[in-house]
Amino acid sequence: MPLRHAGSTTPSTWVTRFAPLIAAGGEVLDLACGSGRHARWLVSRGFRVEAADRDAVALELLAGVPHLKVREVDLENGPWPYARQHFDGIVVTNYLFRPRLPLLLTALNPGGVLIYETFMVGNERFGKPSNPDFLLRSHELLETVADACTVLAYEQGEVAEPKPAVIQRICAVKGHNPGLRLP
Repeated sequence: MPLRHAGSTTPSTWVTRFAPLIAAGGEVLDLACGSGRHARWLVSRGFRVEAADRDAVALELLAGVPHLKVREVDLENGPWPYARQHFDGIVVTNYLFRPRLPLLLTALNPGGVLIYETFMVGNERFGKPSNPDFLLRSHELLETVADACTVLAYEQGEVAEPKPAVIQRICAVKGHNPGLRLP
């Protein structure tokens, strides 16, 4: 289920730091995009973006933005909507549905960049999400992508901004390329 910071329009600093690694002008999937803060920011940086979410009202607010395609989709039920599509970058924030994690990697082009940031165990002391189904276990993102990707950056722990939370985040490039440079 999508987990949003109500009213947040500022993109995550994790996303803004690593988005420059995505191929210039590349196609990016903003999965469970919510209000579209990252989709709008990515488009403003020259990327072609598909913003996917189940919230039709939120997606309506993105309609008409140049280089931005919206897709209303239930990401947790039914067939995976990206079985035949590939992206140069995939951005996911504040969302977790474990059965789709491996499918994200198959939807990423070789050399494509995965930028993922969401809540983990320990966040329950700050409020929602508190259900373990929506909280990553320690090192879960790292273990999920390590076999298929070069991990450029990984963090887990407590943060104070944009609100107190316990999070996990990763930036990984599909394939194994030890010569990648950090932004």
